[in-house]
Amino acid sequence: MTMDKKTEEELLKKAYEPARLAMKYHPFYEGKIEITAKCPVRNFQDFAIWYTPGVAEPCKDIKQNPERVYDHTSKGNMVAVVSDGTRVLGLGDIGPEAGLPVMEGKALLFKYLGGVDAVPICLATKDPEEIIKTVKYLAPSFGGINLEDIENPKCFEILDRLRKEMDIPVWHDDQQGTATIETAGAINAHKVVGKKISESKVAMVGAGAANIAISRVMVSAGFNIKNIVMCDSKGTLHQGREDIKRSHAEKWFMCTHSNAENVVGGIEEAMKGADIVVAASKSGPGVIKKEWVKGMADDAIVFATANPIPEIWPWEAKEAGARIVATGRSDFPNQGNNSLGFPGIFRGALDVRAKTITDEMCIAAALEIAKTAEDRGLTEEYIVPTMDDWEVFPREAVAVGMKAVETGVARVKPSRDELWERAERTIKRARDETKLLMDQKYIRAPPA
Repeated sequence: MTMDKKTEEELLKKAYEPARLAMKYHPFYEGKIEITAKCPVRNFQDFAIWYTPGVAEPCKDIKQNPERVYDHTSKGNMVAVVSDGTRVLGLGDIGPEAGLPVMEGKALLFKYLGGVDAVPICLATKDPEEIIKTVKYLAPSFGGINLEDIENPKCFEILDRLRKEMDIPVWHDDQQGTATIETAGAINAHKVVGKKISESKVAMVGAGAANIAISRVMVSAGFNIKNIVMCDSKGTLHQGREDIKRSHAEKWFMCTHSNAENVVGGIEEAMKGADIVVAASKSGPGVIKKEWVKGMADDAIVFATANPIPEIWPWEAKEAGARIVATGRSDFPNQGNNSLGFPGIFRGALDVRAKTITDEMCIAAALEIAKTAEDRGLTEEYIVPTMDDWEVFPREAVAVGMKAVETGVARVKPSRDELWERAERTIKRARDETKLLMDQKYIRAPPA
């Protein structure tokens, strides 16, 4: 059944409303985050404790035992959100200043959803070596690093190098974060439509950092790599793609390991007969056409994750026969957004003072996200939790922390109950603090 023109116009107006409000609210608040004290200042004598001369004693203690930095400072709850602004949302290379609103938003989500203190750091360089060097220089002040919106293919090298050369978690949210939430959604979507993930035919639109990582984690979770057909801007990845053999190692791996039927063509050919399409490409609409969705298998699943506009509008995909549709936006059902992942994952990693975040930890998070939604009752419009389902974040934190302990990358080894208590307390404090500031008018109500 085709949607009438008036209904479509109303849906489009609703879809563009967040962008309209963003242009009013951002200048009104002049940013989204600020630094506040977490220790008491009862009188000015307290500064003798928090600063000189008293602070010299913790300094000497850390000098004698560097691991004590986690006890005396905020390092253990501090994450740097680092970007060069070369691949921001679906906007491309817009530069570090233009990317700063996104990094501030990321820091806000870290705090409100995970109780993690995050600092946006936008770098005035595109050079991979300079980025690597700078992040390593930052390490003493942070318990973790969140790389964000760095273009492909250098993002792979930067992440791989930093994970090998640093002893704190380094995470690229466009890779590991996206992979975690999309895998969780894909698992539950297949449960709803009654299909086995091991037999599912998967089309992937886009071969950048997101989909490369999604494919890796999906395969680790049980999808068959031979059943995946991935597309880049020039067509499907297959063994005849000599053009990328030497320039894109990650794409060439897909050419030689996926697409067992050697499908040649473009998005339409990749999607033909597919059970699920996972799109992480350029902002739409119109990147995926309705007739291509019609050519998918019965009970098709469509993940259109591009921001700010999905590759196909959800109502168009539904009209074309898709049974389940997910996007990266909060104003449509089934938001497969990274915000369900990184706050809880970092909460767990920080609470065990992890040295890294492994794929095993990502899969543990994905399975816990999926289980949280399943416990609440899966439907076609509820395959992953929403940000309102606050318990997903401490549940993830516990799953990730326990997996870090199990795999030997944790510095400390709290019990499951201790991890839950700490995560629940920290996240609740962050939310209650924001509410208190709003109630007391320290955070002003937005303009009409």
